[in-house]
Amino acid sequence: MGKITFMGAGSTVFAKNVLGDCMLTPALRDFELSLYDIDAERLEESYIMIDALNKNINEGRAKITKHLGIPNRKEALRGANFVVDAIQVGGYEPCTVTDFEIPKKYGLRQTIADTLGIGGIFRALRTIPVLEGFAEDMDAVCPNAWFLNYTNPMAMLAGYMQRYTPIKTVGLCHSVQVCARGLLNELGMEYKEPIRERIAGINHMGWLLEIEDADGNDLYPEIRRRAIAKLEEELAKGDSKFGDLTRFEYIRRFGYYCTESSEHNAEYNNFFIKSKYPELIQKYNIPLDEYPRRCVNQIAGWKNDREKYLKGDVSHNRTHEYASYIMEAMVTDKPYKIGGNVINNGLIPNLPAEACVEVACLVNKYGIQPTQQPPLPLALAAMNMTNINAQLLTIEAAVTKKKEYIYQAAMLEPHTSAELSIDDIVALCDDLIEAHKGWLPEYK
Repeated sequence: MGKITFMGAGSTVFAKNVLGDCMLTPALRDFELSLYDIDAERLEESYIMIDALNKNINEGRAKITKHLGIPNRKEALRGANFVVDAIQVGGYEPCTVTDFEIPKKYGLRQTIADTLGIGGIFRALRTIPVLEGFAEDMDAVCPNAWFLNYTNPMAMLAGYMQRYTPIKTVGLCHSVQVCARGLLNELGMEYKEPIRERIAGINHMGWLLEIEDADGNDLYPEIRRRAIAKLEEELAKGDSKFGDLTRFEYIRRFGYYCTESSEHNAEYNNFFIKSKYPELIQKYNIPLDEYPRRCVNQIAGWKNDREKYLKGDVSHNRTHEYASYIMEAMVTDKPYKIGGNVINNGLIPNLPAEACVEVACLVNKYGIQPTQQPPLPLALAAMNMTNINAQLLTIEAAVTKKKEYIYQAAMLEPHTSAELSIDDIVALCDDLIEAHKGWLPEYK
């Protein structure tokens, strides 16, 4: 028997997915499940739901505990073998709203703003101090636990934890698992399983570098042909409703497909969201303000589902989320492969050693073992570097508490720097620092 602590357990649906997966995993069914949050109402709702789920699918085997607020955080973590992180510091209101609305005053529009862009930078700046506290508590009460981070911005948070804390950390995302098959299905391509794929890069901008079917047939020539034909067909409409034009443009211009969705990737570069070319928004079907819309819909959806969950009408089927499979591999020594976010240290030779990269990793009782990769094609490494520059400078700002690094991160962030002058970038950062008072430490 062991212990799994879920930080941010008020994320009820995600807690259900991860902890429900654990309950359906024989090696984990008897583990204590420790729920931690700073929101009393959301914590209680998740506790009721997880307790019901435990009875419905796990014969009540797991011990469920709940822990509210920072004074009880150490107890939530004490003796944990695994810590799952799924927090959102500042929530949709006020902080996500702030991340979108203040940049709009400067003419800077965003789609998701949780990974890069000015929104991603400030999400990292308010989250890293919280993770610092988590790491200090873990070092005191569960120093050997694995910290499984699902919180964005992934590369900045996992990169900080691995470089500046003693905690064993891996960053986990949903996009690697679904990338290759999602693309093949989108293009209507038949393929023989099991396919072989190689993906490497950074979180939300990992590259599908190789893809073969079970017979060893290279699928990329046909992928490129179909994707470019589809792109040209849709762009000719001028107002396409197809949702993956940004990544298909990557295929046309750079030759490779990217792991994360087009609405995310539209704001990771200086190509698509440009006030000088407003027609690109419609042409590439770019959903500005997409994340706030999702938040509003998720809040409304939870209100609809809440009563069902709280009355115990809840069940679960194991998902494709990595967390339970990682825990199972470490507990049983049954090998498992993931796409993990780890410090580079030469894994991808033409990216910086201190960058957080996303590569294939073997998981077993020895932990997370990343695999060495060949150098990326030059253009792909260059694209990754435009994001890594801002990521590393944001981490530097969080560690040193110096404003100059916030300014530099924003100045080198590709979308922000493509739209705003240096003076406007500095002014925007100052406005965001002021608006986020209470959520950020003091910067000098």
